[in-house]
Amino acid sequence: MFRQTAFGMALSVLVLASGLMTVPVPGKNSTKKIAHTQSLNTSSQAAMSNFGSENTTLEKLVFEQINQYRASQGLSKLTLNASITQQARIHSQNMANGVVKFSHHGFEQRVKAIPLKYNSAAENVAFNVGYNEPAKQAVIGWLNSPGHLKNIQGKYKLTGVGVATNAKGEVYLTQIFINTR
Repeated sequence: MFRQTAFGMALSVLVLASGLMTVPVPGKNSTKKIAHTQSLNTSSQAAMSNFGSENTTLEKLVFEQINQYRASQGLSKLTLNASITQQARIHSQNMANGVVKFSHHGFEQRVKAIPLKYNSAAENVAFNVGYNEPAKQAVIGWLNSPGHLKNIQGKYKLTGVGVATNAKGEVYLTQIFINTR
């Protein structure tokens, strides 16, 4: 998609990885000790300690827009959870830094690292560059994608949103959904 700017033509790109959802697993518990939890490499840890207010604003916008959509559909609003947000941020930062490819790779480890008892979990990810409103564009893309929409409309109670932007201006967004027991 091209859009006109004061400086000429600019390329705007929005990429969505198919929505990933786990099947409900009765009694699934992420509080047990696991050997392989996702962790940040040293450069990602430094970037997380300098987590920008712009990314925090984008996270808040995604959270609010998803809850506005859910309310408009008669669905209960999601509650933001700090532990889930932390895992979403780690994944977005790792994608932005090239530690992992843009994907759902490591989703199971991210969910297991969240200290909650849950029945099911899902994840939406988006990557974009060149949009003035990256959070809005990601949500629009998710709402127009059947797999992502299924996650947004799912019977989840908790969510976390993580956004990371790299030096190239690429914005990576992750939203994790959890249905607790």
